[in-house]
Amino acid sequence: MLKAMSTYVYVKERLHPGLLDGLVRGGAQAIEIFAARQHLDYANRKQHVREIADWFRNGTATLNSVHSPMYADYEMGRAGAMPVNVASTDRAQRVEAMDEIKRALEIAEQIPFRFLVQHIGVAGESFDERKFEAAMTSIEHLRAFARPLGVRILLENIPNELATPDRLVEFIHSSHFDDVGVCFDVGHAHLMSAVSQAFEIVKDHIHSTHIHDNAHDRDTHLWPGKGNIDWKQAMELLRTAPHTPPLLLEIEGDEKSNVGEKMPEAFAKLETA
Repeated sequence: MLKAMSTYVYVKERLHPGLLDGLVRGGAQAIEIFAARQHLDYANRKQHVREIADWFRNGTATLNSVHSPMYADYEMGRAGAMPVNVASTDRAQRVEAMDEIKRALEIAEQIPFRFLVQHIGVAGESFDERKFEAAMTSIEHLRAFARPLGVRILLENIPNELATPDRLVEFIHSSHFDDVGVCFDVGHAHLMSAVSQAFEIVKDHIHSTHIHDNAHDRDTHLWPGKGNIDWKQAMELLRTAPHTPPLLLEIEGDEKSNVGEKMPEAFAKLETA
């Protein structure tokens, strides 16, 4: 399975070629960029995006995916900014969210990538049929924008009532969005129910992953083995996915020390599990 790494581990820092070089030295064959303005200023296409595009053009790793923005400010919502929420029932907020996501999608004009990883709702959000319908409208619009760029939208299972594995499958089937897939977040599956249960529900739709660990109590994004996920079982399951996904590590920024040393250990642990 392809070894991949999310730049989420450096989300509080400005993304630059040196950080990407370090991820490649750690064993990453593919990268997921976390679209946060303080990390990659995706609206700054002439400077910051071009700098990163030059690295990919001359480097050895490919850009597998971009994680859709969660906030539109430069502080990840710490200053009270509204989250980017495609399920908002407020039309104006939803339009603003889609506009922000489209700015991130335009990265593909300079750095081709396969998938946009998209949240439905925000953490802890309750289920509401109106939110579900609002999200369908948003995703339909984003699909139309992403398709000419060669990008496919993947919905991520996150800790809320809108994006549980069964709701994601319901979303895909009821909307008839056959080109929309799932980014299977193993850590979130463990936190919300059980990895095996969640996997079996979304198995046929998985095209990418988020790999991280936790102690079944908080969404801590730890290195594999630092929580209590059964990685032998998880890897056996992932190997049966019809569309072989990459092993994409998404590690919390506070766990970034010695990233270049921990990545090979993590990949080795997963491959031998």
